[in-house]
Amino acid sequence: MNSRYCTIVLICMRLCGASFGILRLWDGSQYQGAASRGVPTAYGEFLAKNPQQVRPGSIGARILAGERVVHVIDVAQDKTLLAGDPHRRALAELGGARTSVVVPLTKDNKLLGALQLYRQHVQAFSEKQIALLRNFAAQAEIAIENARLLTEQREALEQQTAAAQVLEVINASPGVLAPVFDIVLEKAMQLCGARFGHLDTYDGKSFHTAAARGVPAPFADYRLRNPSRYGPGTGPAQMLAGARILYNLDLADDDIYRRGEPNRRALVDLGGARSALQVALRKDDAFLGFITLFRQEVRPFTEQQGALVQSFAAQAVIAMENARLIGEQREALEQQTATVEVLQVINASPGDLVPVFEAMLERAVQLTESAYGMMNVWEGDRYRTVALRGVPPALMERWVAGAPAPSARNALSRIAGGEDVVHIEDLSDYESYRLGDERSRALVETGGARSLLAVALRKDGVLLGTLTAYRQE
Repeated sequence: MNSRYCTIVLICMRLCGASFGILRLWDGSQYQGAASRGVPTAYGEFLAKNPQQVRPGSIGARILAGERVVHVIDVAQDKTLLAGDPHRRALAELGGARTSVVVPLTKDNKLLGALQLYRQHVQAFSEKQIALLRNFAAQAEIAIENARLLTEQREALEQQTAAAQVLEVINASPGVLAPVFDIVLEKAMQLCGARFGHLDTYDGKSFHTAAARGVPAPFADYRLRNPSRYGPGTGPAQMLAGARILYNLDLADDDIYRRGEPNRRALVDLGGARSALQVALRKDDAFLGFITLFRQEVRPFTEQQGALVQSFAAQAVIAMENARLIGEQREALEQQTATVEVLQVINASPGDLVPVFEAMLERAVQLTESAYGMMNVWEGDRYRTVALRGVPPALMERWVAGAPAPSARNALSRIAGGEDVVHIEDLSDYESYRLGDERSRALVETGGARSLLAVALRKDGVLLGTLTAYRQE
């Protein structure tokens, strides 16, 4: 069995809570097993002796007909099983499968195979788990496509090894992007004969270098001292406008260089770059960043090399999407855990608010990755602090006894004025600080606070207090 496919199946099982999984390839007439993990022995022996045929109404037929996800909550009640499909019956009786989810592997609307997960108890897979499975199916599609592209290259063995190493890094650290970006860039440069390169991500406003290799020191120093801004006509500007891949034969021989665009001048004059290949990182229509490879001589990159880098870029995008989905799952679990812990404190101390406030504040500071926080109750004309977490002692000493009444449009006054959420990105550049509000001045100058998030506590429209978290950057 293909070790890369086996790893993908294993990771999918672990992240989605499946009992066993199978990856099958479609050869044009039937599905062939390519990888499996955790398959019960009796069912595995049945599959080895009985090649699976595509029967009308079967899951294989539904995938072949174009369904993007086939989710069966209870295999034992599936109509194809009840109709006497021997493979379906073996799945239930020999494999013990109850709940299944299957997604296709496709390339340009052509079916390549299917990725299947099974649970041995009735429990539906969540939407996020199905999204993760589809992302890993896309990774398997890329692995298949990589194999085809790489075998067309003269140095097929080296290229296959590189693709495998990228997949190994992705599978070894799901949700962790730095090692993925590093190896994607390393292998892209190696296989395309590039002198140096970098991988940049885009957050909707600006570019951030996520990985760089071989960058000449003078150009590296320039990039450190100057934000990554790209003028009209440059590669990143074109990719922001929709371009997916760009080839540049000679960076020193075009209008962008001649008109003195700063980044292009530095790239050529300090980095010695001449020929370039740029590939966009895209998820559907969203632009996520780009990979750029450079040569220090005029020697064009081939279309085949461009296709190879696009394949690596697709792997990077899948890793980014996996990181997002895994991060959302992790955040949801952390939030649920925090809620349970607060409820436990409430149940353990009925009528005693202090431990409840402290537990709420502790979890709020933790989940928002804040430096410190506080909870205040509203007493009709002023706030009273009832819980603190990580607040610098010097800040408390500067404030007078009891929290001051809201004034000068600070966050607390805005909450008292009716707002439910106040988010201030930079307290040192906010009006209450500039107007000399003592609370704001103390927060910035003594407490080191910069970003603030305040949330109102209300019951039927009546203000009860605030929960506030502060970051020191």
